[in-house]
Amino acid sequence: MTHEFKYSDERFADLQMLRYRLKGFENLTLKQKIYIYFLAKATLAGRDITTDQFGKYNLKIRKVLEAVYEEYSGSRDGDDFKNLEIYLKRIWFSNGIYHHYGSEKMIPEFSEGFFRKVLSEIDVTRLPLSPCQTVQELLDELVPVMFNPDILPKRVNKTDGEDLVLTSACNYYDGVSQKEVEQFYAAQKQPSDDEPVSYGLNTKLVKEDGIIKEIPYTTNCLYQKELKRIVYWLGKAREFAENEQQKMIISLLIRYYETGDLKLFDKYSIGWLKEQDGQVDFINGFIEVYGDPLGLKGSWEGLVEYKDLEATKRTQLISKNAQWFEDHSPVEKRFKKEKVKGVTAHVICAAMLGGDEYPPSAIGINLPNAEWIRARYGSKSVTIGNLTEAYNHVARGNGLHEEFVIDDETLGLINRYGDLCDDLHTDLHECLGHGSGRLLPGVDGDALGAYGDTIEEARADLFGLYYIADEKFIELGLLPNADAFKSQYYTYMMNGLLTQMVRIKEGHQIEEAHMRNRALIARWVLAHADGEVAIIQTQGDTDDGTVRHFVQINDYQKLRQLFAKLLAEIQRIKSEGDFEAARAIVEKYAIDIDADLHREVLRRYQKLKIAPYKGFINPWMKPLYDDQGNIVDIQLDYTESYAHQMMRYSKTAESDEWRY
Repeated sequence: MTHEFKYSDERFADLQMLRYRLKGFENLTLKQKIYIYFLAKATLAGRDITTDQFGKYNLKIRKVLEAVYEEYSGSRDGDDFKNLEIYLKRIWFSNGIYHHYGSEKMIPEFSEGFFRKVLSEIDVTRLPLSPCQTVQELLDELVPVMFNPDILPKRVNKTDGEDLVLTSACNYYDGVSQKEVEQFYAAQKQPSDDEPVSYGLNTKLVKEDGIIKEIPYTTNCLYQKELKRIVYWLGKAREFAENEQQKMIISLLIRYYETGDLKLFDKYSIGWLKEQDGQVDFINGFIEVYGDPLGLKGSWEGLVEYKDLEATKRTQLISKNAQWFEDHSPVEKRFKKEKVKGVTAHVICAAMLGGDEYPPSAIGINLPNAEWIRARYGSKSVTIGNLTEAYNHVARGNGLHEEFVIDDETLGLINRYGDLCDDLHTDLHECLGHGSGRLLPGVDGDALGAYGDTIEEARADLFGLYYIADEKFIELGLLPNADAFKSQYYTYMMNGLLTQMVRIKEGHQIEEAHMRNRALIARWVLAHADGEVAIIQTQGDTDDGTVRHFVQINDYQKLRQLFAKLLAEIQRIKSEGDFEAARAIVEKYAIDIDADLHREVLRRYQKLKIAPYKGFINPWMKPLYDDQGNIVDIQLDYTESYAHQMMRYSKTAESDEWRY
C-alpha cells in the first residue's frame, strides 16, 4: 500500500498539506479500533478552545469567513474570493489569524470593500452575531482587527523590555499587565511545597472592577460547551479501554475537566505516566505553554496514538540506558539526577491530531511538564514515526540539500544517514534530553520566565547532539559506523545558521522558541569555534554570479566538544534558575538576523519552490455498524479534502451529535 499512498496534498501561501498513514491499524483488535475512534472524537472536540485561546477574535472571524465560503453566490474565480479562500485556509491551519510559527498577524489580500460587500449579502442567521448586534456592528468590530496591521499585531510577543502580556494578542489574559500576572502567581506559590501545581495552567486571568481573578476552564465555566463534549467522548472511550489503568486515568481526566482542580491533573499525569501496558495512548488537555509569552498558560491539544511495536525496539534500547547517559553527561554532577526514574520511550503512529497539534504537529513529545513529577516519577516520550515518514517522503528530491550543502561528500553522508539520525536525535531530545538533569532545591520551575521555553528546547537538543556522536550508539547497534552522526551535525548547523531563516519574513526577527533554540546553539558554537566550524562564501559559481554562503565543518569531534560545553552551561542556567544568564544568551544569539544573509537565503530558497511549512490532513474515521447498531469496524478514508475536513469539523462543533 505504501506506493499507492499519497503523502502530499494541496499547497497554498507558505504551506503544504500532507497526509499520514496509519500503518498497522488494520491489525489492531476491534476493541482497540473503537477505543481509538472515541478518543479521536474527544481529540477533535477541543478544536475551538485552541482557536479562541490564540486570539479573542479568532472564532468570530473564522465563522464569518466559513459562512462566506459556503454561501457566496458570486464568481469564485475572481482574485478577491480566491484570496479570501486562501486566508480562511491559513486561519484553519494556524487556529486563528496569527501565523502558526512566527505569530505575526496575517493580513488579508482581499479588499476591505469586498469583505464588507459579501458580508452584507450573507444570511444573517449564518453569522456569529452577539445579542442585538447588527451586521454593520459586526463589521466595525472585525474589520480593524483583520485589516489594520497596527492593531493586535502579534499573538506572542517576547521582545525584551516590553510588557509581554499587554503587547501579545493571545487570549489568556484580559485587562492585566505582565507585572500584575507575575505578582498574582508569585503570591500563590509556596516555597516549601515540594509538589507544586502548575499555577495558571488551565485558567484565564482577568481584571474585573479592579479585582484580578482566574476564570477556570471547566465543564461549568469557560469553554464549558467544548469540555462537556470532550468529557462525553472520553466517557465513551473508557468503555473500550485496554486495561483498568487506562479507565482510571480517563476518569481522573474527566473529573479534572469538571472541577479544574490542578491537583487532580497532577494525579492524572502520574497515572498516565505509569500506564505502559496498553498499545493505545492519548494526550488530551491544556498542556504546552509556548503560546503564552510568560510560559504559564496551557493551550489545549489532543493526540491519539498507538505503538509501532517494531520501531519501539529502538527507543527502548535508549531508555534502558538512561542512567548511563545521565551519568556520562558533560554537565556538573550537582545538576544530574542521582537516579533516573521512569524514563520510557516509544515510537508511535499518530491516529488523530487536534487542537495545538493540528494541522501542524510536533514529531516528538515528552510529558509531563511538571518538574517535580519528572524528578520523582519520570517521563513518557514518543517519537511520532508516521509523521516523520510523511515529512521524509515529501522532502526527497526537493533540492534543498543540493542547494545548501557544501559538497558532494557531505551530501552523500546526509543521503545515507540523514533520516536515521533525525529519528535518533528526536528520540534523544524527547526521551533523555527533556528527562535529564534536575533543578537545585528551591529553584522555581518558572524562574526563567519568557526565556524558559528556549532554554529547555536548547537543553534537549544539545543532549541529543552530544550523544548521537557517542560510540555507545554503535555499541547498541543504532548507528552503523562512526561517520553517520556527521549528517546530523551538518544539517543541524546548516539549519540553525542558514536554512531555518526561510521561515522568517524579511525584516523580522526570530520569535518561535524552537527556532530560537536552534539559532542559539548554532550561533554560539560558531562564535566560540576556533576553525572547527565556519561560514564560507563562494562567488560566481551560479548562472547569475551571485554570492552563496555555506556551512563548513572542519572538525566534527571538536564540534562535539563545543556542544558539550554549551550543554553544561545551559543545564547550569536551568538548574540554578539563572534568569539573567538565560536572558543574556538568548538575546545575544537567538533573535536577531543578518539582513544580507537573510535576503540571500530567501532568494536561493525561492528558486526551489518549496513550501517552508507543512501540516496534516487527518484520516476520516468512519464506523461501520451491524443491524443492531454495534460498531463492527472502523474504516479509514484518506481522500477527504482539507477544506471539506475543516468545514466538517466546524459544523460538528455547532451540532448536538455528541449528545446521542
